[in-house]
Amino acid sequence: MNDFAALKESEIVAWDRQVDVIVVGCGAAGVSAAIEARTDGAEVLALEAAGESGGTSAMSGGLIYLGGGTALQKACGFEDSPEQMTRFLLAACGPHADEEKVRIYCEGSVAHYDWLVECGVPFKPSFWSAPTAEPWNDDGLMFSGGEDAAPFADLAKPAPRGHCPAAPTASRHGSAGGFLLMQVLARRAAELGVEQSNNTRVRRLVVDDHGAVVGVVARRFGQDMYLAARRGVVLAAGGFVHDDRLLSEHAPALVGTDKLGVEENDGSVLRAAMAVGAATVHMDAGEAAFSVPPALVKPGILVDAEGRRFINEDAYLGRVGQHGLFHRGGRVWLVLDEKIFDAAEEFRGPVQPDFVAETVEELAEEAGLPVSALVETVAAYNRAAEAGRDEQFGKAGRWLEPLRPPFAALDARGRFRTFTLGGLRTAPDGVVLDREGVPVPGLYAAGRITSGIPATGYVSGASLGDCTFFGRRAGASAALGRTGNSTAVEVGSCAIR
Repeated sequence: MNDFAALKESEIVAWDRQVDVIVVGCGAAGVSAAIEARTDGAEVLALEAAGESGGTSAMSGGLIYLGGGTALQKACGFEDSPEQMTRFLLAACGPHADEEKVRIYCEGSVAHYDWLVECGVPFKPSFWSAPTAEPWNDDGLMFSGGEDAAPFADLAKPAPRGHCPAAPTASRHGSAGGFLLMQVLARRAAELGVEQSNNTRVRRLVVDDHGAVVGVVARRFGQDMYLAARRGVVLAAGGFVHDDRLLSEHAPALVGTDKLGVEENDGSVLRAAMAVGAATVHMDAGEAAFSVPPALVKPGILVDAEGRRFINEDAYLGRVGQHGLFHRGGRVWLVLDEKIFDAAEEFRGPVQPDFVAETVEELAEEAGLPVSALVETVAAYNRAAEAGRDEQFGKAGRWLEPLRPPFAALDARGRFRTFTLGGLRTAPDGVVLDREGVPVPGLYAAGRITSGIPATGYVSGASLGDCTFFGRRAGASAALGRTGNSTAVEVGSCAIR
């Protein structure tokens, strides 16, 4: 028997509990869904497989991708608009980004920022400009998606949209913004009366004779519980990065990589949804964060196994990682010189070169790269740097400087930190769709269990932004028992479109 097969309601002798809305997963998407459903008057039971809420969201740096002219952007002196944000996200999160979701997200981004602030999430009105992946202090705003780098700088007016909660314990070891965000949202959910059951794992959904989802089968401390949802079930249990079988079938490039996510991101709830006819999309997509300090990458050059450059090095590190892992098989080397290494002392941390040499020829031999190709690559790059223009990839002039001996190289193989981007196919209001695009009655979803804003590409903060924004929409839909594909959902006191 399929462990994730749906259970017929007629097979249940008695429900152990009945509520209006059941939320599965208490990370950013689940807690946001629970808050919104409860705000709309629903009795909400939130189920968390781990011993506490937070999930992968609490482990993150806390960047939330927001824009369009938020109060924080204005306070830091930056102009932005929903149109420019939409233009950028469609390019950065594609190809095949969901245009409707992106548009709705960008148009509602300012109001969503205000909602986070109303929930108690603090943002310091200061801008972080140093070349790091996250703020090292409590600064609230930074460039987090390569908006100011090729090819996007010419597609849309660059604006920083990485909004980071002001965590007082932020340091060079990473921001604690994700933990703070989840603390605040979990507290808000509890204040509203959301009931949470930890150590409660869901593996099967319950359907009625018409195929509508009416509840879940949950196991807590070895005991099965049959829990009914009068209005709807919201799935927000994260991605499937810890399910090697699903990865092998759909995203084999992620197998064996350094996986980002709590162990509960095992695909079990996704499988349960698929068992009731839910469709999936972009299951081959994943983020591959390149875990090398930006202060070393941006002024250096990245080469593949053929000794050739393949991207502008000042690009967002996730874009670098995706190109390196998915298109170069993870065989990537960073070439730099002593001047770059010394200049990055404050930001490079414990990273050390794998190879050092006085000449490019010696460096290529040490690193196992084609000698003539690497010599030609470095020479071409140096000519471009001296001219102040990278015609090949469009790297910004401020990062262009010729490489001089002594040289160094870092073998970047194994430096890709990954998580899945594909998942359930949903409408913008959180309704789960089947293979024909028809809503699965009673079933809603948000977050990394779905395919959301980051369809195939990614920018830092897209997950927390996507999770909280569309989590709210899914919660509101479930509370109202919506089964349509409307692009307008009443959220709080106003409609988000």
